[in-house]
Amino acid sequence: MNTDAIVIGGGIAGLATAHRLLQSEMAVTILERGHCGREASWAGAGILSPLLPWNYAEPVTRLTQLSNKLYPGFIETLRQQTGIDPEYQASGMLVLPDSSTLPPEHDEARYQRNSAEAWCARHALALQRVRSHEIAPALACNEEALWLPETSQVRNPRLLQALIASITCSGSATIIENTEVTDWKVERGRVRSIRTSGGDEYSAACYIVTAGAWSRQLLREYGSKLEIRPVRGQILLFKLPPGMLSPIVLREREDFYLIPRRDGHILAGSTVEEAGFNREATSEARGGLLAKAHTLLAALAEDTLASHWAGLRPGSPGNIPVIDRHPDIGNLYLNSGHYRYGVTMAPGSALILGNMILGQPQPLDVTPYRWPA
Repeated sequence: MNTDAIVIGGGIAGLATAHRLLQSEMAVTILERGHCGREASWAGAGILSPLLPWNYAEPVTRLTQLSNKLYPGFIETLRQQTGIDPEYQASGMLVLPDSSTLPPEHDEARYQRNSAEAWCARHALALQRVRSHEIAPALACNEEALWLPETSQVRNPRLLQALIASITCSGSATIIENTEVTDWKVERGRVRSIRTSGGDEYSAACYIVTAGAWSRQLLREYGSKLEIRPVRGQILLFKLPPGMLSPIVLREREDFYLIPRRDGHILAGSTVEEAGFNREATSEARGGLLAKAHTLLAALAEDTLASHWAGLRPGSPGNIPVIDRHPDIGNLYLNSGHYRYGVTMAPGSALILGNMILGQPQPLDVTPYRWPA
């Protein structure tokens, strides 16, 4: 089978990349080892901001800010194409920082708040000092907190549904699931074809790996210098009446968050575990997450717990993804390693990768996202 581009991996990175290329009238084939949109992209929380953005390097900030600018148009295009509402909304994020346990006049508390305020001022991000009950009166605590009113979220399973529907109805895309790439035919610095678990051979003008935590293994010797690894994350889902909680709530010292959905569901997470490719949900994580959730909001308890799952993030140094052409193979590209922020970075990463393939100007300096030498 011949096509303009083969995208290997049907998570948020692969689907967003395919959507970008389809807008440029390229014919795209997506190969997915399981089912599209069912791995880390589905298992995540949908926060469209790094947790404590002032703790991340500038390449993370620039890419997430680019994506945040693109998200409203991205969502509206998908809604018009498919009729599916991904529930994109600016719900704001309430940060309960480490300094909340210290007196307001304490030097360390003052330094933490001032550092966050200075960072937000430099990056034109609104931030206010509040008491937590001003924003979320249902919380068990009423502490001095930081309020980021512009932080947005999206309901990631619905975003994935919209992307799949849009790609399917485009007329220029083919999605092939339950198909694993088993062999690469590389000659004279170019991929000539790939072979799959079903024995089929596929060829294209370019090949884009968007296989998340599996990217390095899929590329074999062609990805030996990549530092992408699986990192397990576990999340709980609760069902409460709508309106019980409105903002995202982050407890800084525990790296723990609550994310409310419009229909009353609340996500509570997440763990960060070096467990290899084991994505089993554990009773230990369940108990720990449940205790943290109940401490913040008493209604989050056993009788309101609806579900518990785990996913494998594509871990990377500094949470900086690789969005680049292979240094030695001219038609092989990678869009992976987004770690905790694959959904957050998806539109910006897809734009960068698409511009690279199409030879179009980039919206920012892409040097930090190069394939490691």
